[in-house]
Amino acid sequence: MPKSKTFNAAKNSSEGGDPASLKIGNLTAPQKRWLKRGLGQPGGKLPLFDENGRGIPVRTIRACVDAGWAEPWFSNPIKPDWLVCKLTPAAIDVLAASQNRKKS
Repeated sequence: MPKSKTFNAAKNSSEGGDPASLKIGNLTAPQKRWLKRGLGQPGGKLPLFDENGRGIPVRTIRACVDAGWAEPWFSNPIKPDWLVCKLTPAAIDVLAASQNRKKS
């Protein structure tokens, strides 16, 4: 049986490549809003709720984790279904590049 191709964002980004999933154009508006909120937080902690008190959609969180922009930080023993995440260096690079692109 042929091996399936899997993408390891952490491995590929450390090799200096520019994987398609880490490009600026793949960052959706909800993902960008969520990731930007982690820039001012200690350790890059990403919020569980938006500015209106609504939970961040799991789909947004999972997409960012899968793309290598966020990583699980720790398990919440009180709410094990909540995914507490922090920014990765790749996310900081993507957000900085998107800011530079706006200024150009």
